[in-house]
Amino acid sequence: MGQPGSVPGRAWVVTFAGTAVNLCLGILYAWSVWKARLLATADHPAGSAMSGLDEGWTYLTDAQATWAYSICGFIFALFMIPGGRLQDRYGPKLGATLGGLSLAAGCIVAGLMKSYTGLILGFGVLGGIGMGLGYAAATPAAVRWFGPHQRGLVVGLVVGGYGGAAIYIAPLARWLIEVYGLSGSFIGLGVLFALVVVAAGQLLAWPPAGYTPPAPPEGSQGQKAPTGTDWTPAAMLKTWQFYALVFLFIGSAQSGLLVIANATPLLKQTATPEFFAQFAWLLASFGGFVNAFGRVGTGLYSDRIGRANAYLCNGLISAICLLLTPLVISSGNVLLLFAFVGVAYWQYGGGLALLPAFTADYFGAKNLGFNYGLVFLGWGIAFFVPLLAGYIKDATGTLDTAFYLSGGLLLAAVTVSRLLRRPED
Repeated sequence: MGQPGSVPGRAWVVTFAGTAVNLCLGILYAWSVWKARLLATADHPAGSAMSGLDEGWTYLTDAQATWAYSICGFIFALFMIPGGRLQDRYGPKLGATLGGLSLAAGCIVAGLMKSYTGLILGFGVLGGIGMGLGYAAATPAAVRWFGPHQRGLVVGLVVGGYGGAAIYIAPLARWLIEVYGLSGSFIGLGVLFALVVVAAGQLLAWPPAGYTPPAPPEGSQGQKAPTGTDWTPAAMLKTWQFYALVFLFIGSAQSGLLVIANATPLLKQTATPEFFAQFAWLLASFGGFVNAFGRVGTGLYSDRIGRANAYLCNGLISAICLLLTPLVISSGNVLLLFAFVGVAYWQYGGGLALLPAFTADYFGAKNLGFNYGLVFLGWGIAFFVPLLAGYIKDATGTLDTAFYLSGGLLLAAVTVSRLLRRPED
């Protein structure tokens, strides 16, 4: 560990460049805006053709409208592994550049094909590849500049960009859809994201050879001492803690992803004032705001009270809210819906700050790109819950059972979090 002091200015440049990259990759969190436009209604059954600006597109079932979202997330998680390997071996610039170009290509393909297949191949596959490669470059690059006493905060700032993306993408996508149609929204955002991600990616960099992060101030309290060993991926896979972290990721992520996939339709369903029904994207945008601050806030207090304690606090409160969400929806209380959804977004964002910090604390920072890519598989697996929820909604007409399932899974993950301890070096 280095001497007490402050990190160089370049460390913060890398941190906020990573935030900028993630502000574009986070288009996934605004998916409910496109889903609301694509969903079939009584007047427009699934398979019927759209008209006007959306001519060439067809209406989809709830399950169909969730498949592209779920595939994107799963491919994202899979490509975190080669993305992490690229970052560890060649540095973060290459992964960020490839990620930005792939995401742009995916959005453009989805816009040009104007079909369910186009959504799967473009947004789902190419978009997921781009997100995995780009996301894997940003966080490990920033973490290398900081000591463990600042790790939670820094991870929260970088991944907060991904969570906060829905703040501006949701209203921007809604406006683009209204003015230019579904195709115009995908193509326009694809071009914008390519420019921003590639440019910001050039600012990502590792510390110079021999650099040692500053140590915490004398007498400071916070995290227990992290591992003194940089675990290889092969060695990490032999520990039970790796599989526990994957399960923690599944529990934390699936609950947030369920809400994210359905935010805009949920507000349309719950709202009685016409204002909220007309501006249902507000819930997705609000969720992006809370998601981003949940990452920074959770990262900050996890540096003080410990990762496991932070996971307990976030997870227990969120699980209770998930189990009560069906009652809130049936009551038509918009303020309660915003509050309960806000808790879910905070917990979800907090998990995405806690898990990379957990991974670095337990297995070291040197191989964090690859190691965290493997842990991140839990996030990809979590997409099966909102996908299952789509089928539940098509079969029953409500998401009630999906919310009960989600709350139960999160409670199970909270229980596992109480058993965690750092592996022996």
